[in-house]
Amino acid sequence: MKFKKLLAWTFAALAAQPSFAQSNATAPVDAWPTRPVKIVIGLPPGSGSDLLARALAQELTEAWKQPVIVENKPGGSGIIAASSVAKSTPDGTTLFLAIDANITTNPHVFKSLPYDPIKDFAPVTMLMTFSTLLVAHPSVSVSTINELIAKAKTSPGSFTYGSLGEGSNMHLLNATFEHAAGIKMMQVPYRGIPQMTTALMTGEVQFGWLGAFTAKPLVDEGRLKALGVSGGKRSNLLPQVPTFVEAKLPDVDVTVWYGLLAPAATPAPIVNRIHEAVARVIAQPTFREKHLTPKGYEPSGMGTTAFADHIRKELVSREKMIKQAGVKPQD
Repeated sequence: MKFKKLLAWTFAALAAQPSFAQSNATAPVDAWPTRPVKIVIGLPPGSGSDLLARALAQELTEAWKQPVIVENKPGGSGIIAASSVAKSTPDGTTLFLAIDANITTNPHVFKSLPYDPIKDFAPVTMLMTFSTLLVAHPSVSVSTINELIAKAKTSPGSFTYGSLGEGSNMHLLNATFEHAAGIKMMQVPYRGIPQMTTALMTGEVQFGWLGAFTAKPLVDEGRLKALGVSGGKRSNLLPQVPTFVEAKLPDVDVTVWYGLLAPAATPAPIVNRIHEAVARVIAQPTFREKHLTPKGYEPSGMGTTAFADHIRKELVSREKMIKQAGVKPQD
């Protein structure tokens, strides 16, 4: 009887553990791939992830002696692209180049997501990360994070910031900043980054969050000024800008990353083969100098297990941020 109870408890415990589905089935990995490989992204041609995917595809085409093509499926906050890969044959020939929000934010802001970030994917590798900066229009009479906090406390709600809407990384970053600093700012949503950037430069909104690559020329030209970098590491593109950790606000951290995922149940040997090939590409000095460093990207190459652990932890931290921001899940 005790043995049966122990066995039942063990199976229940195992069933309760969230895990990424990855098959250990034997596969002819040495011969893989035997047909073209497709990298699906949820953004249009010319976007950051598109350019990265095409640069990676070119290198992998040479390494695997098979065409590696990029397929753009924009729209729906990456949901269209993600769900198409989740439903693909798990043989490694259809991959998803995801941005962090596709995997760790969407599950908390959409009620009926057509994919599960844990059950429907086998993480391959994190490709890179990049810094996000809080920037301001030059007319705003603050130049540091602490100056902004002091001014905002004297007149709550008087400062505006641009975002891409409820639940976007920009909204989560600013909401976390407001909570940590004890201030209140007014959110102004925009359709896309170009529209928000224009609003920042014209002074339609006073503050906003931009990637270092986008912010650098505008800061260098004096069209915007940078107050702080999210997280604890300064940007290699704008090293003079202090971090929020330096301002004693360590919770203001949404690290944007690009990662590669395969459909669940893709054989582990194939997942590992893809990771090894991609890691070799990312480690190449010429690839970094041409495609990563100029854009402020920090190369990663994180392994499959570490990437899976990172996703699990970030799902928890993003849920906390989203609840704190008061975001209501959308239908």
